Amino acid sequence: MLETCITSVRNTVPLVHNITNYVTVNDVANILLACGGSPIMSDEPDDVEDITSVCGGLNINIGTLNRRSIEAMFLAGKRANELGHALLLDPVGAGASALRTDTAVRLMDELKFDVIRGNVSEIKTLALGSGTTKGVDADAADAVTEENLDTMIRFAKDFAAKAGVIVAITGAIDLVADADTCYVIRNGRPEMGKITGTGCQLSGMMTAFLVANPDRKLEAAAAAVCVMGLAGEIGWRNMRPEDGNSTYRNRIIDAVFHMDEKTLKEGAKYEVR
Repeated sequence: MLETCITSVRNTVPLVHNITNYVTVNDVANILLACGGSPIMSDEPDDVEDITSVCGGLNINIGTLNRRSIEAMFLAGKRANELGHALLLDPVGAGASALRTDTAVRLMDELKFDVIRGNVSEIKTLALGSGTTKGVDADAADAVTEENLDTMIRFAKDFAAKAGVIVAITGAIDLVADADTCYVIRNGRPEMGKITGTGCQLSGMMTAFLVANPDRKLEAAAAAVCVMGLAGEIGWRNMRPEDGNSTYRNRIIDAVFHMDEKTLKEGAKYEVR
């Protein structure tokens, strides 16, 4: 039951270390507080190993890379692996530049991630690989649709098997898969794309769900996607005519804050394939 994952988060209050981008860092912190987690942000190489050691999970987001933060990502990631902490990669913009692509591929090569979460283009880039890495053949389309759903489920499972991770592909239809099982999730609103950082927020929140549900990480990742999408639906229903995208951002965070098992059970739209 996916809905019990959020109760686990609220009961355990997982501390999550975020090396994330400066565009959305405040929203990531607030969504973590809203879901019941506790955020800490640090990307200073001299600081991150100590910080990640006291946390239960690490969220690495490459949205605004620089040489210092890249060094911090590898230092913190290796320490998180040594401690057996939950580790998530959000490869923002992989494929858009050589630095982003190469950094994401190196992170995958040198660190053991529990989840990689991104849009289709980002995941396709990682599946194709770069440099010395060659992944599965990425015969993925540019978006997950009802028409190509079977193909995209197979792609997600194949990449998950090849990379040894849970893969979360988010878009109009979300896929959360390991090598054998795929959750197809249809929650959300297109207006969420008008807000900067809903994907970054989801990555932070998903890391908290992984920490709080260590024995069912696939279900935890799928539950986080359902929570975010459902919060988008609830937030949109609460919008007034004079409201805009800034208010919508806050209403999504508020909807996560008030999310409980009953709301999630009644509102989650998913199938298991």
